[in-house]
Amino acid sequence: MLKPKTPPKTLPWLKWFALAATILLLDQLTKLWIMAEVSLGQSLYVNGIFILVRAHNEGAAFSFLSDAGGWQRWLFSIISIVVSLIIAVWLTRLPRQRVLEALALSLILGGALGNLYDRLTLGYVVDFLDFHWANWHFAAFNVADMAISVGAILIIIDGLFFQQSGDSDTTVSAKKK
Repeated sequence: MLKPKTPPKTLPWLKWFALAATILLLDQLTKLWIMAEVSLGQSLYVNGIFILVRAHNEGAAFSFLSDAGGWQRWLFSIISIVVSLIIAVWLTRLPRQRVLEALALSLILGGALGNLYDRLTLGYVVDFLDFHWANWHFAAFNVADMAISVGAILIIIDGLFFQQSGDSDTTVSAKKK
């Protein structure tokens, strides 16, 4: 008699680490391309609201602390490492059904690691996407920044609309009994 095949057992969080690695890879490939094709400070007009630029950001978001003398590289690197480790542990402990939260954390993790890699290897983060409209101009950013921003928005949406207050793993387990 033939036994039905059981699906191979995989770690449920493995796909989320694969997504984070994909974000990291995409971020680094786009930065390598920009660094090969665009000189520092050069702008390439794309259309009326978008320009490709090459900028080196030694600070944090919106160039915060970019002129602080160099110590900020290590501060932001340590923060990125700690946050990445916390997110990695969080992902491994997240219940399977928390898909939106896992997606958000994966995007943040991939983005954080992308910018961390720049900080550790280059001493700055490469930014290249530059949007503007009329007199309004947004700070240049990169794929890692986009992933972090989308991840943060998804965390907020998840918290506001998909998590019940007081709901935890123990109360969910208790309801099943």
